Amino acid sequence: MKTLIIAEKPSVGKEIARVLGATQKSKTFIEGKDVIVTWALGHLLGLKMPEEYKSEWATWDLNTLPLVPEKMLTKPLKNTSGQLKAIKQLANRKDVGSAVIATDAGREGELVARWILEYVHFNKPVKRLWISSQTDKAIKDGFKNLQPSEKYTNLYESAVARSEADWLIGLNVTRALTVKYQDNLSAGRVQTPTLAMVRKQEAKIASFVPETYYTVQLMMNGKKASLKSRAPHKYTKREEAENLVDSLKNKPVVVVDVKEKQSIQQAPLPYDLTELQREANQRYQFSAKKTLSLMQTLYERHKVLSYPRTDSKYLTQDMLGTMKERVMAIQGFAPDDVKKILKNGAQVTLKSVFNTSKVTDHHGIIPTEERPRPEKMEADELKIYRMVVERFIGLFLPAYKVSKTTIVFSAEDILFHLQQEVVLEKGWKKDIQKLEGNDYQLNEQFNSPVYTIQKQLTEAPARLSEGALLQNMENNGLGTPATRAEIIEKLISSDLMERTQNKLSTTPKGQQLLTLVNPALVTPELTSKWEKSLEEIAKGSLRKEEFLTQIKKETARLVTEIKNSTQTYKDHSLTSKICPDCGELLKERNGRDGKVLVCSSSTCSYRRRKDPKLSNHRCAQCHRKMEIHEGKTGKYFKCKYCNVTEKIEGKNSKKPSKHETKKLMKKINQQEEEAESPLALAMKAALEKKG
Repeated sequence: MKTLIIAEKPSVGKEIARVLGATQKSKTFIEGKDVIVTWALGHLLGLKMPEEYKSEWATWDLNTLPLVPEKMLTKPLKNTSGQLKAIKQLANRKDVGSAVIATDAGREGELVARWILEYVHFNKPVKRLWISSQTDKAIKDGFKNLQPSEKYTNLYESAVARSEADWLIGLNVTRALTVKYQDNLSAGRVQTPTLAMVRKQEAKIASFVPETYYTVQLMMNGKKASLKSRAPHKYTKREEAENLVDSLKNKPVVVVDVKEKQSIQQAPLPYDLTELQREANQRYQFSAKKTLSLMQTLYERHKVLSYPRTDSKYLTQDMLGTMKERVMAIQGFAPDDVKKILKNGAQVTLKSVFNTSKVTDHHGIIPTEERPRPEKMEADELKIYRMVVERFIGLFLPAYKVSKTTIVFSAEDILFHLQQEVVLEKGWKKDIQKLEGNDYQLNEQFNSPVYTIQKQLTEAPARLSEGALLQNMENNGLGTPATRAEIIEKLISSDLMERTQNKLSTTPKGQQLLTLVNPALVTPELTSKWEKSLEEIAKGSLRKEEFLTQIKKETARLVTEIKNSTQTYKDHSLTSKICPDCGELLKERNGRDGKVLVCSSSTCSYRRRKDPKLSNHRCAQCHRKMEIHEGKTGKYFKCKYCNVTEKIEGKNSKKPSKHETKKLMKKINQQEEEAESPLALAMKAALEKKG
């Protein structure tokens, strides 16, 4: 009998098949002697839409809300139904005696596979492949240690609960808001409090009033000692600061206290997904979605990183024996460090990193034992990989040790303090500069002291970066490491939030939504409580049914609140432009390549770009880039500065592709070979004459 193995993606399925020796390739599966490896394409099934439960739910009407099906059902997704049909045929083969779930080892991966197995009514034994990297060794070891699928049933229940809760809350609240205020207003149990965090920061910026103040410093050997006591740290008037300096400038300064304290700082733990996304955003301005995508490629294609969608920074105790092999794999990236680490027997200095009890579904993100091939990596992939390697190397290096000295100076009982540091051992902070030591002695006196007065202005809070928002989401229990990037992107695609130069802001539509949506969904407390409940379901300490009963009650309450609301709404996206098809006003929307205008009528499909597309074609008069317009006779170039127009056809016709060029050249060469040259014709004539 054969085992049916279900991977999450074709690329992963093909790698598993290669490692297991399956070679008979088909469009939808790869077969071997004892295994059949197939794959999903992400989710192949989703929850049914309202109209598929009841016909009257197809109409968006407040009177039909809330929509709460007695039992929530799944349906095949239209674009991937062919693959689902293929898996069903494989599952029903008489020579298939068992199955292995080999989707991503996490909550969503469990949902992908379990929904498929339920849909095809698979009633044979099922095992679970649970691995944290995609290397050949990890796959082989994983198949040697397959787990019973029942071990992950609670994780599946948690995934179902999350999916159904999002359907109930998100769909009902979104439909209620959209119908009541006649605009597409998207809300959800996680995305709405996330949007509120961005708005809260904007409110702080709006209410900020800058203030000018003055500070006094004592200059000691080019370093500034700050006021400590017996005088304000800040002065609102310069005269007050000047009066203090005048009273002290002829008085001696005495060292009245010298305190030294040694500090030891251990290397940081490996990254979890959220911290890596935050730091990549800070260093390289990568969005959370981009960072996750890069990591997924490093995990799946290059196989040089462990599983990325983790919320743990610790390693399991049994991984201790794999450290040397992982260090050897990164030799090309840090040869000097690796040489020292191997000379020391690849001993991990940060022993606390090995804590099995603090590892959830997956351990912290570290390199695998697969040797990286930089020439096959994109530049951005290398950036992420180097970040992980740097953090990993720190586990083997000594702690950072520093001696901190605080010197207190007294001038007429006015105290100033100066802090100095001496690096005793750089340890894992390899690039830190060596700082000067303490040059002051107790009771040492200085005459003719120098003071400075600095004018300063209080700074407004900055708008949230994506990294800062990720931190806030994590702190407030909003979403999971695997879903936070998706939530941010959804807010942006829904025109509720904007991203400008790595900073986030709410749109007028988003600002209004927060005034219209239920107060319980604006603050993170309720959503955080729900996320904790989902964790309890995964651990087996809460039943899925209890959680969903609570969600259904909350859904009814939220819908009633919206129905009874007296708030008003203004659609800021409406323009004064008229739709040429139906006469209604046009709305402005964000498109893939710029702003677009769409008809405000739900029954009209009119759509066009707001501004003409800018081409690389230059104007003959002013040499600036020309716009692409479309008229009755087709597309044409137009210069908005000179009003010069040019037809696109002719000299600007489309260039042939490489394939077309190659085909044409082959035809020309063939014709040339078939044609006789003048020399050949002359020789032929001479032979005929001789004959």
